[in-house]
Amino acid sequence: MPTANSEAPINLEVLTPATAMQAAVYKGASVVDVESVPVPKIGAGEILIRVEACGICHTDLKKIAYNLLPAPRIYGHETAGMVAAVGAGVTRYSPGDRVIVFHHIPCGECFYCRRKLYAQCPVYKKVGVTAGYEPAGGGFAQYVRAMDWIVERGVEKIPAGVSFEQACFVEPVNTCLKGIKQIDPQPDDVIAILGQGPIGLIFTMLAARSGARVVATDTMPERRAMARRFGALEVFDPRQSDPREAQLDQTVRSMTGGRGADLVIVAASAPGIVEQAVACSRPGARILLFAQTSHQERIEVSGASICMEERTLCGAYSASVDLQRESADLVFSGALPVEELVSHRYPLSQIHEGIERALHPGDGSLKIVVQPQR
Repeated sequence: MPTANSEAPINLEVLTPATAMQAAVYKGASVVDVESVPVPKIGAGEILIRVEACGICHTDLKKIAYNLLPAPRIYGHETAGMVAAVGAGVTRYSPGDRVIVFHHIPCGECFYCRRKLYAQCPVYKKVGVTAGYEPAGGGFAQYVRAMDWIVERGVEKIPAGVSFEQACFVEPVNTCLKGIKQIDPQPDDVIAILGQGPIGLIFTMLAARSGARVVATDTMPERRAMARRFGALEVFDPRQSDPREAQLDQTVRSMTGGRGADLVIVAASAPGIVEQAVACSRPGARILLFAQTSHQERIEVSGASICMEERTLCGAYSASVDLQRESADLVFSGALPVEELVSHRYPLSQIHEGIERALHPGDGSLKIVVQPQR
């Protein structure tokens, strides 16, 4: 069978699942147990996908760590795998097809969809991919069921020569591309990207492709080095104890004739980080909040810094169906070297180690990928 990084000949008999599978089930109280659950049954218009790779995303980590949704659920939504079975009426996909799947797809007709605010669409907010229980993505399991509206518009075939590990970046790249399109960097703009985890590094890759001049911050030296490799002109450690902190503001202003950054992306969540974004930006700057997903998080900035100095604070959340093909092309073509972001790979039986490492990253830790078939 193909693994996350190979393309061995397909044995369709092996794709046919038994009645039970292994899954990492969120049980509540921040507990995840790997246990046997039924393989999802599919209906007309649906497909069953054998999961080969699923990235661990911080949105799922927050749901687990802070118990944001009722248990039980099976999380994981950065999913790549192989079609194992198709329901009646499915003609675009066949068993053995290698695919990625988006777990949210909008209706395309409501108030929010007409304004291209897809993440606010009631249908978009319904999760259409599940491994059982309340639908929650399901990628931390050996098989997932993609529902009919997802099969219709939310599945992309993986080209030959592209690994499952590489392909599972399509969804996170889409979310970052959506944010980049929103703030619309122009050649020679100076853009500060605060935070260089996997998402921040994807933002750095995309911003550098636009021709903008990127300045990046992160507390980890390995991540700062990667940011420079992916196109950042300057990198800094933002910690208060670091004497280089003042150099962020000085460098940005030296690059802009004393004005400040034209654009700022806040790609991490930490006390004071939004205030830092405002402080290093110029009047009229656009500041994108990308990691501020908790209702408990509070931001305090001067009203005058927004009103009188005419800055725009905006948010971007989740993927855009309009960018699905473009984000897939960026990943599949190798235009973005996303595979370099993977630092650790875990079988499903060791997902606890992966979650712990993702929650508390150390030196050399970046993107964590779960491989449920190992």
